[in-house]
Amino acid sequence: MNKRILVVEDDVAIGNLIKMTLNTQQYEYDIAQDGQSALQKALSMKPDVIILDLGLPDMDGIDIIQKIRSWSQTPIIVVSARGEESDKINALDAGADDYVTKPFSVDELLARIRVALRRSASERNLEQEQPVFVNGNLQIDYLANTVFVRGEEVHLTPIEYKLLVVLSKHVGKVLTHNFLLKEVWQTVLQSDVPSLRVFMATLRKKIEENPANPKYIQTHIRVGYRMLRYGGDE
Repeated sequence: MNKRILVVEDDVAIGNLIKMTLNTQQYEYDIAQDGQSALQKALSMKPDVIILDLGLPDMDGIDIIQKIRSWSQTPIIVVSARGEESDKINALDAGADDYVTKPFSVDELLARIRVALRRSASERNLEQEQPVFVNGNLQIDYLANTVFVRGEEVHLTPIEYKLLVVLSKHVGKVLTHNFLLKEVWQTVLQSDVPSLRVFMATLRKKIEENPANPKYIQTHIRVGYRMLRYGGDE
């Protein structure tokens, strides 16, 4: 069955560009031009991915993200002219999975859609309580609290292990510094961000073949981190 995409965009020209882009991949789609119709279609259509503009005539996109997240974990890709880091962080903290700034390339948008679809499929597998996570040469045994790279066990500190598990359970999703701090340290203090960066650097040294060119953990500068599917779109 074709994947269904809900596009929430009030700019007709950009909406048409996104529609043409989706047609090239034979995705099914529907368009909503305001927040209320977006929420209604998200309920009735049950899309596989939502592409969301933040600047809508009747409702702020952040409010839409929060409302959808109250009942659904459908991947949400924000496509917005708001390019400030604070806008990205607010959208991601509200529950968005990814953020693309206008103007954007169609190839980038399609790549982000593929990432979101893979993450959705991965989460369905996790919901079935798979005890082992496998991503390329990386393997995490959640029951035994052990990590293997290329078949050899890697010894992680408790903090490194917690970070890796959180990233793996949201593979493909950009996780903000605040989200990671809350999940791992149970606090959200900006003074802890440098410590987070240090732990992430040491984690990379242990699981990445080349930490300077990471294949598993991608940095979003001043925003957060994302675990990539090995060999997938970055």
